[in-house]
Amino acid sequence: MLTENDLRELLEYQSQSAVLSIYLNTEPSNGSADVHKRRLRSMLKEIDLPDDVSVVEKYVSHEFDWSGRSVAIFSCAPENFFRAFSLAIPVRDRVRLSDRPHVKPLADLLDSYGGYGVALLDKQGARLFYFHLGELREQEGVLGETVRRTKRGGGSQAPGRRGGTAGQTNYVEEVADRNLREAAEFAAHFFTENNVRRVLLGGTDDTLSVFRAQLPKTWQSLVVGTFPMSMVASHNEVLERAMQIGQEAERRREARLVDTIVTNAAKGRAGVVGLEGTLNAVHQGRVQTLVIQEGLRLPGSRCEGCGFVTSQELEACPFCSGHFKAIPDSVELAVRNVMQSGGEVEVLHDPSPLEGHGSIGAVLRY
Repeated sequence: MLTENDLRELLEYQSQSAVLSIYLNTEPSNGSADVHKRRLRSMLKEIDLPDDVSVVEKYVSHEFDWSGRSVAIFSCAPENFFRAFSLAIPVRDRVRLSDRPHVKPLADLLDSYGGYGVALLDKQGARLFYFHLGELREQEGVLGETVRRTKRGGGSQAPGRRGGTAGQTNYVEEVADRNLREAAEFAAHFFTENNVRRVLLGGTDDTLSVFRAQLPKTWQSLVVGTFPMSMVASHNEVLERAMQIGQEAERRREARLVDTIVTNAAKGRAGVVGLEGTLNAVHQGRVQTLVIQEGLRLPGSRCEGCGFVTSQELEACPFCSGHFKAIPDSVELAVRNVMQSGGEVEVLHDPSPLEGHGSIGAVLRY
């Protein structure tokens, strides 16, 4: 299970030796463990790091439990560095060699499947879920006062004196409102504690509208979708529906984000498109949100002095006059640098206008 601390360690790790990064799809529907092992051996045929290959094959054969739908493995045998993470989300097979772990696929997973908070609601309480990378991480509940209803006609039968029913109706609404207010307070604490990035709400329309209005505005702004669902639904049912609604909302948000970047870049505002302009902004620490098309991989050069990355052939670094070293993927370093500085990375899976601008761009802080 990949945690924030694990990701931070991968982002900060750099070696004087080669780091082997492997992403292997282990989807059970695509074959047995033996099928996946054979595919891994084929992927490693051209890797001239016998110690690392041996460690990886030993792990897959004797330690990996094959419970996930993919696995990410990072190895640097000379420094005795080995990390492996079973993932509940399938990923595309790939092998990379660099002086650092290859984290771009993890950025994609975090963008698409990270930090989902879900609240299932009725008039008595809420069930709260935190899903991260396709796994249930936390689950809690809050139960308020029972909402009791009485049959109509319980009040006085005298003309103009049907106040008994009206009074009961007001009481029921007051109890339900109080329960939802308490549930909203509890949910806000739960979402904060789990660093939730987006919120989905399940229940009836009238209940959800009351609950949403009771949430602090910060959390209201992170509600990306609602859906009808029973309070007794299983967490697998909740996860499946939440991922569906969340992904649909994410695609719409990404389309708006790309439009904003392209428009702002054209007007010289807080936006940039194209590889070289984006790399410059990353080096200057100006990137708030980096946006790339899925699979984008472009060679470049990195200054051995200050770490500046460029797609151009330069004799000396414009920032420190240092020498450049060729690197196979400048986009990978941009992703890493933005994540290290606390920025966000968005990976686009659908065609977008950004493809006409080098398939990379960014929202800038200034």
